[in-house]
Amino acid sequence: MTSTPVALRRQAEAGSEIIRRRRLSDEVQSRLETMIHDGRYPPGEQLPSERELMQMFGVGRPAVREALFSLQKMGLVAIQAGDRARVTRPTPEAVVEGLSGAARHLLAAPGGVENLQDARLFFEVGLARHAAEHAAKADIDSLANALEANRQAIGDLETFERTDVAFHFKLAVIAKNPIFTALHQAIVEWLVEQWHTTLSWSGRKGTFKKAYEAHKAIFEAIVLRDPDAAEKAMRSHLAHVSRVYWEAKEARP
Repeated sequence: MTSTPVALRRQAEAGSEIIRRRRLSDEVQSRLETMIHDGRYPPGEQLPSERELMQMFGVGRPAVREALFSLQKMGLVAIQAGDRARVTRPTPEAVVEGLSGAARHLLAAPGGVENLQDARLFFEVGLARHAAEHAAKADIDSLANALEANRQAIGDLETFERTDVAFHFKLAVIAKNPIFTALHQAIVEWLVEQWHTTLSWSGRKGTFKKAYEAHKAIFEAIVLRDPDAAEKAMRSHLAHVSRVYWEAKEARP
């Protein structure tokens, strides 16, 4: 028997409702998240046991465990074997860490590295300008120490790489924003292969000195309180880093 248009429409509507229906674990997660944000379970306090949560929401253990696992990934709870989940305050590091898996997939996609290089340029140019405008004397002294450590490491790949990262990290610290320092740490992790390839490539002499001189130019612009010069120096530095990286990649057998 052929279905009527009305019957077909009702079937489509019913199917649409089924597609939109949330999983039980998603509903449990949403309700617990609301309770945490509303202060019913403040940071440091334990959530009810799994059994109590099952009774509270009328769901099975798998739904409760999936919900708690999702909340843990969000940085809202900490889970330890044999103990009830404890509410925690999400940190910038936890938030950024949650993005790491997606970031690695983006890096593996066509144009992924270029996109992250552009994002790093946008981010670090802002840090350089901010440092030139707002760095306190203590900040400049700390940056000077990082620059000197970078100079002394010229010729030592492992140490130079570490002091290179440390110099850039100081710029993020100057902003006094924990999200910026977490982002910097994530970018270092995501671009670690670029950092190592650029500094270790034997096809270009003077890589260490070139990087140090770039850091010195950024530092001097910050000391002079010249944000435009700091931006120009950072742009030049990161453009050179990107260019050397791609040349090194093409030169590999």
